Amino acid sequence: MTDEVKPNPTEATTHDAQLAAEGMASGKEKTPKVDFDADYAAAQKLSVSEIDRTGKGEAAAQAATGSKYKVPEAKEIKTEAQATGNPKDYMELAKEVGNSETVTNVSDDLVEKALEKGKPGAG
Repeated sequence: MTDEVKPNPTEATTHDAQLAAEGMASGKEKTPKVDFDADYAAAQKLSVSEIDRTGKGEAAAQAATGSKYKVPEAKEIKTEAQATGNPKDYMELAKEVGNSETVTNVSDDLVEKALEKGKPGAG
């Protein structure tokens, strides 16, 4: 489908475009013909490179973007806590948690002071 360009000097965005449009409108310059179907077909050919038309394209893409290091597959590991019923196991765990830096020792005196400060009118 070939279309002829119909220039309009009043719609030109630059002075050069306006002069070209006036020349085409007066017949001094040749009016270009545009074949949209042929242009579209040519664009389709250019949109895929030659290497992508063969099996080498995928290999080249993998070589260019693939990881240089082998990454092992993730494995699902199931762990189950064995119920021992032994209180010493829990005491060990409590000691480990109790030794963290964020936990402080709270004495009965400290609790009493907090309760006193929490009462209305005390200060």
